Amino acid sequence: MTITVATEAAAAGLPAVRPYESYVYAYPHKTAYRPLEDRPSLRSLWAAEPKDALSLYTHIPFCEVRCGFCNLFTRIGAPDELTTRYLDALERQAVAARDALGDEASVRFAAVAFGGGTPTFLTAGELERLCDIAERRMGAELRSVPLSVETSPSTATADRLAVLADRGTTRISIGVQSFVDEEARAAVRPQRRADVEAALGRIREAEIPLLNIDLIYGIDGQTERSWLASLDAALAWRPEELYLYPLYVRPLTGLHRLGAAAGSEAGAEAEALEQTAWDEQRLRLYAVGRDHLLEHGYEQVSMRMFRRADAPREQEGPGDYACQTDGMIGLGCGARSYTGALHYSFDYAVDMREIRSIIDRFTAAEDFSRAEAGRYVDVDEARRRHLLQSLLQAAGMPVADYRARFGTDPVADFPAELAGFAARGWLDTSAPDGLLRLSPSGLAHSDALGPTLFSPGVRAAMAAYERK
Repeated sequence: MTITVATEAAAAGLPAVRPYESYVYAYPHKTAYRPLEDRPSLRSLWAAEPKDALSLYTHIPFCEVRCGFCNLFTRIGAPDELTTRYLDALERQAVAARDALGDEASVRFAAVAFGGGTPTFLTAGELERLCDIAERRMGAELRSVPLSVETSPSTATADRLAVLADRGTTRISIGVQSFVDEEARAAVRPQRRADVEAALGRIREAEIPLLNIDLIYGIDGQTERSWLASLDAALAWRPEELYLYPLYVRPLTGLHRLGAAAGSEAGAEAEALEQTAWDEQRLRLYAVGRDHLLEHGYEQVSMRMFRRADAPREQEGPGDYACQTDGMIGLGCGARSYTGALHYSFDYAVDMREIRSIIDRFTAAEDFSRAEAGRYVDVDEARRRHLLQSLLQAAGMPVADYRARFGTDPVADFPAELAGFAARGWLDTSAPDGLLRLSPSGLAHSDALGPTLFSPGVRAAMAAYERK
C-alpha cells in the first residue's frame, strides 16, 4: 500500500498535515514539565498508589559519541570517575524511592528497563553494581521479571553481555540505524558494518532471549534499495523485534547544527517543497520497510515496532512502551516517574553543556526525597493519555477498557478529534464493534495523529519551553 502526503491531504477536502510532527513516546512530554513549587515528598505521592505491578526504569546518561540525530539526555564520556559518582547518587536515589513506597502494602516490580544514553557504557563491574541497586535497594527480582537493556555496537562487549545475561536480561536493544556505512556517516554516527555485525554475533552468543534492532529511514542519500539492504542485513540475525524509526532533525542536535551552518538561500516556497519531498520519502520508505517485514513473518505492533510472529512470548520484554496506566519509578537524572496524579523528573536539556551541568548537580545531591520538576495530571489529561497511547498500538483500544477506567465514552469525550481521524481515513472501519483501531494509513501517520490529542494546556507549556 502506497501512502503519500498529497493523497491523504485530499481526503474529504481536508487541509494537508505534516506526517512527522512529533514522536509521542510519552505524554505529557518533558518540555511541558516545570519546577514544582511545592516540591511534594515522594512518600506523599506514592501513599495511595497501587504498588503490586510497578515498572522500574533506570537511566544511564553516557555515550561514547553523540549521533547527529540524537536529542536524548546524554553526554559524551565520563571523566574523573563520573560513572562512580553517578552510581553513588543513583543508589542514594534508590534508597529514597524505595523508602517512599513504604511497607504498608505489597511492593512488586513487574518489569525493569535500563536505558540511556547507553547503559553498556558502564564497565562489566559497574553493570553488576547497577543490577545490585535494582535488586538490593529497590527490591526488583531481575531474574523473575522482563529486563530490557539498551546497548550500542561499540559497547556490546562479551564481558558486559555476560553480566547482563547472568543477571536475567530477557531483551537487549541495539541501535544500528543503518548497515550502510555511508548512511551511518550521513547521520553523524561513526561506525563500520563489520563492527556492527561483530556486536550482533556477541549478543547472540550471550543467549539473551530477545534481540531488538533499531533502524532509521529518511537519511540523506538513502534509497529504497539501500533501505532494503539494511533490512535484509538485520533480518539475517532473525531478531525477535525490529524498530523502524523515521529520521527527525530536532533543534540543538548535531544534524540541526550542520544544517544551520550550511545555510540556505532558498526561499520559503522552496524550503516547503523540500520538506514535502522529505516527508514523501519517509512515508515511502516506511511503507517499503513495513511491507518487507510483514512478508518475512513479522507482525506490526505499532508504527515503529515489529515483532517476529514465532518469537517466544513468555520471554518478551516490556515491548512497545505504552503505559496507559501509571506506576513507574524512574531512577537517574533523565528518568521520569509516573503516579496517577503527577509525572515528575529532573531538569531537561538537549544542549551538551546544560546536560553536563544537570548531571553534575544530580551527582552532588544528597536528598532525593522530593519531586523537583513535573506536571500534574488531571482526569482530562489521563483520558487523553489513555486514548493516545492505546490508539497508537496496532491492536487498537477496546472501548470497554476506557469506559471501565473513566466511566465515559471516548467518542463523547473526543468527538472532534475522532471525527477528524475518521474523515482522513485513519480509523479502521472494519474493526469489530467496541474496538477503536487505526487503519494502515492511520498507523503510518501516528506522528501526526498523536499530537492532535495534546491538550491546550500541554501545547501551551511545550510552546513556552525555552530550549537549552
